[in-house]
Amino acid sequence: MILFVAPAEVTGVAERYDAALFDVENVFWSHRGELCTFDVMLAEFGLSLPALVRLAAIVRGADTARLDLAPEAAGLLAASPGLSRMYADNLEQIEAGMLLYGAFYRWARDATDETHDWPPNKPKAD
Repeated sequence: MILFVAPAEVTGVAERYDAALFDVENVFWSHRGELCTFDVMLAEFGLSLPALVRLAAIVRGADTARLDLAPEAAGLLAASPGLSRMYADNLEQIEAGMLLYGAFYRWARDATDETHDWPPNKPKAD
């Protein structure tokens, strides 16, 4: 279960429900140095599939405003606040976000070499 609460209420609610704090400062499941929480999760769970490593660079770039880490990070950074404005309900936002992250994962897994060029490369007329 995920509980979303105002920042001032995080610690009290976590204590009341004996919950693990997530993605807030100075807790286990959060940023560590240059790594974002997604990186930490991959490391702690021992997940190192190439697609997850590629996805982690995108997430880290978007989450830390280091868009130089992966070109796709800017797209994720733009989409994330877009989702928060589309969905007032946090659970609906997470559901939509999971679809987005799923799409990024599938791209990272088996579509990175797919390209689109428009207009198509046609021989130039003499």
